[in-house]
Order: sequence, then C-alpha cells, then structure tokens
Amino acid sequence: MLAVVQRVREAKVVVAGSTVGAIGQGLLVLVCAERGDAEAQADKLLAKILKLRIFSDDAGKMNRSVQDVGGGLLVVSQFTLAADLSGGNRPSFTNAAPPEEGRRLYDYFVQQARAVHPVVQTGEFAAGMQVHLVNDGPVTIPVVVR
Repeated sequence: MLAVVQRVREAKVVVAGSTVGAIGQGLLVLVCAERGDAEAQADKLLAKILKLRIFSDDAGKMNRSVQDVGGGLLVVSQFTLAADLSGGNRPSFTNAAPPEEGRRLYDYFVQQARAVHPVVQTGEFAAGMQVHLVNDGPVTIPVVVR
C-alpha cells in the first residue's frame, strides 16, 4: 500500500459542496491500495503512520507522533498514487487495486484506524473530492509498505 502523509494544521474534504470530513491539527493521509495488497499491508501502513515522528517536541525537533500530540487523521482514498509514467506522459493506473478491492482495503484501513485512534475522519471513496488543507511546515512524507 502507498500513502502520502501531510502534517496539517487543519484539513477538510468537500464533496458536492458539503464537508464530509474535517480535522484540526493532525495528518492528512492520502492512501492507495495496489494490486496484491491485503490486510497485512494495511495494518503495517497504519502502524507506521501512527508512529511517524513528524510533530515537533519542546526543543523544536520532529520527535512526536500524531498519537503523542492528540492530532486527528483525515483519510482520503487516492488511487492516483499508483500512477505509472514509464509508458509516456499519460499515467497508467494498472498497478492500483481494482475498485472493489481498493474500497475493501480502504474501508478496512479506516475501520482499523478508528479502533485505535480517537479522531478519524474520511473522504468519500470514488467521489470527486476537493481537499482543503493547511500544510504545517510544510511536511509531506511518502510511505510505502509491501
């Protein structure tokens, strides 16, 4: 599974003019299931994200996790993270999990996140979404688990 994690001061997802998910300080997590991924990859990805030390401690060093600072997670499905540009300028998305499998793994990831973290909001799978964020830093980290 793939993710791009952004440390944010605030973030929200809007679908058809309505906010469907919003957080204050925390992490915007753009997540993508690839072909062959299973629950094990989702579990590893979630564990890595929750322990990722990218929030500042009292000395100003990135030494705290989202759990340490009590931040929220805004989890947004984004199959385009699996884009392959090796064939030219038009991306191929054949590495992304098929829609049904992508939805299943996305839903599983969100369910597991909600079981262990107090603030988890989401976008809407397969919807046209507008993601609004105030990136803090900016800090943007790609996370890949196999």
